[in-house]
Amino acid sequence: MEATVTPEAEQAVSDIAQRYGLSRDAVLAMLFAVNNGGGTMAQFSIPELGGSGHWMRGGMTMVGNMFDNALKARVDGLCNELSQLLATTTVFPPTPAANVGFGGFTANNWWPGDLGVPSSTGSQNGARYAIFPGTRRLAIEFNGVTRVFDTGDHQIGGVQQQQGGMSGTLSFTSQFGTFDTSSLTELGTQAIVDTPVAAPAPRHAAEPQYAPEPQYAPEPQYAPEPQYAPAPQFDAPAPSGGSDADAIVAAIESLAGLHQRGILSDDEFAQKKAELLGRL
Repeated sequence: MEATVTPEAEQAVSDIAQRYGLSRDAVLAMLFAVNNGGGTMAQFSIPELGGSGHWMRGGMTMVGNMFDNALKARVDGLCNELSQLLATTTVFPPTPAANVGFGGFTANNWWPGDLGVPSSTGSQNGARYAIFPGTRRLAIEFNGVTRVFDTGDHQIGGVQQQQGGMSGTLSFTSQFGTFDTSSLTELGTQAIVDTPVAAPAPRHAAEPQYAPEPQYAPEPQYAPEPQYAPAPQFDAPAPSGGSDADAIVAAIESLAGLHQRGILSDDEFAQKKAELLGRL
């Protein structure tokens, strides 16, 4: 197969092919498959490696003969080396800048020029596609309309072959399985910055505002009524020696003294005085 790689990558491919006992074309085919998978996965069909198969970094490898563990280990080692090569070496020469025309489209390509250089392009069911793993973008053109999608965490490894599919429909494969554009976020025909702006939060109806409960003044606290000690009860002194009249007069004078000192109230003094006078 004809493929253009940098001289440094060409030397690395030759070394890897010699160590794995493979042809240069077989290693280059796997290199392109790993590159199309974003460096973490590959979907391939290489006769020297058992035909069709699938590799995903981390240990999941499928080959034509599912019981050939030696072939699985060989494919896994080859893909890991090619993934490391893609991460540390300039494998593909830079593409000459094309003239950018109206709407950001290049003169030679149908996708928006701001998306950069795709890792894979093709067509199926009357639609064209271009995959941009570096910016997590997928461009699809159908009936002259180009749509751009955010691929999110999908690492697209290939296009799902469809038999008798609807015109313009495409399905892709990633580490999450098969998916189509209905599960992706459409960004339009213009390239967007790598981190899309989050959609604004939905507006909810304002919660009803309730009037605050009225605050009542606290009830006044009254000082307890003073408790007065009961007035002393005085019994008229019994007459001793003198006449009853003298004793009553002496008792009234004693009560008058208590009244003047405030010990007896006016009513109490008047009541006792009346009782004593009633004995005369």
